[in-house]
Parts: sequence; C-alpha cells; structure tokens
Amino acid sequence: MSKSPAPKAIEIKISTIVAVSAILYTADARALDAALREMTGGVADFFEGDPAVIDIAALGPDEAAIDWPGLIALLKQYRLNPVAVRNAPAAMEADIAAHGLSLDSGSTARAEAPAPPAPVPAPAPAAAAAPLAAMIIDTPVRAGQRIYARGSDLIITAVVNNGAEIIADGSIHVYAALHGRALAGASGNAGARIFALSMAPELVSIAGVYRTFEDGFPPELARQPTQISLVGERIDILSISPANRS
Repeated sequence: MSKSPAPKAIEIKISTIVAVSAILYTADARALDAALREMTGGVADFFEGDPAVIDIAALGPDEAAIDWPGLIALLKQYRLNPVAVRNAPAAMEADIAAHGLSLDSGSTARAEAPAPPAPVPAPAPAAAAAPLAAMIIDTPVRAGQRIYARGSDLIITAVVNNGAEIIADGSIHVYAALHGRALAGASGNAGARIFALSMAPELVSIAGVYRTFEDGFPPELARQPTQISLVGERIDILSISPANRS
C-alpha cells in the first residue's frame, strides 16, 4: 500500500507588505519619546504593530551612538515593529545585525515593501479577467483605524481623519476630505492613483514610492479636488478642478 505524502512543514511565497519609515533626526531617546507621544496624540493603537524601517540618513556625524536596544524598545512601546535599518554606514552593520535587524539598501524615496516581481505581459483584451469589485466605505475613517482593500480599488464617501490609514492594491477614491495616510498600488501597481475632493494628507504612497507633507500639502492644491499619480520615481500631484485645468 502506498503511503500518503507527508504534510508540508513550511511553504515560502513572495509577499508584499506595507512598512512604516521611521526617519530619525536625532538619536536622543527623550526627544524621540516626546515626538512619538505628540505624533500619536495618546492614541494607544495609532500604530498596530506596523513593520518599521529605521532610516538614519538624517543623523549628523556628531550624533551620539545609537542605543539600539533602547530604540527598539521605544518603537515597540508605540506599537511599531522595527525590522530593518536603512542608510547605515558599514561600521554599524555588525551592531545592527547583532540586534536582530536587517539592512535595507533601498533608495530613500521608496517604501519598505519588497520589490514586486517582474511584470507579466498583459493578456489580449478578449482574454482579460473581469476586475474585482471595489471596496466601498460610507462612514468616516477615524484616527487609528486602518482599511485595506486587498486586490481592488477603495472608495470612501466620508472623511478620512488625521491618524487614519487607508490602503488599496488598486486606486483610492475619497469623495470627501482626505487627511491621514493613503497608500495605493500596495501590491506594486504603479498605475494606481489617489483621488480626493479635498486633499490634505499626512502621507501618500503609490507602489511603494511615498511622499510626506510635514510642512503641509502644496497650498495651491490643498483642500481641492486633486489626483496623485506616480511618474517614474516621482509622486505627481495634479488638480482635477475644471477651473484649474482650463
């Protein structure tokens, strides 16, 4: 009698994740703690165990040595899960690896998700698969909430508040004010876009290329109907108001 095949013990597949980029401008633990406390506004689940890549490119040469155990513990206190370090000098690599962190060699303009696989040629029109239905949200997205439209577009008909995060493998459409963070093309779709009737986000990302707005959204386009697309490695912002496009 033939034996049944043994069950699989493990299977490895390529997966795409969305990671937070924690850009350090100081290694001082007290300053970092104060900044994170202000950023989260006391919301315990502002971050939800998000993978985080620590970017140290902005640290000055006279900055004190990084206390890796303390930094990791601090980020975990705010529910960020450090997984890698970006822009580390060679002298730091052994110390970083000793604390269980990977080395990220990606460009500073690209988010932490692994590079998507090589694109597959599109099928002929007659053989094209039917698109997946969009996820539709009719209620406000509050601070600390995260919505992910896996494999589809995301349509939201209410406000997306500061501290909220909306993610889609396709495009994002917000028929209200968009604050918070919006990440389209999360699985690597560089043709995805972000649309909003009133645009004032904290961060936008398309296919892993991101842009933050610490100094505010461009004033000539803030709180107006706007679309965001990816042109090469650059985030492009364009008004969709008829008055501005005539």
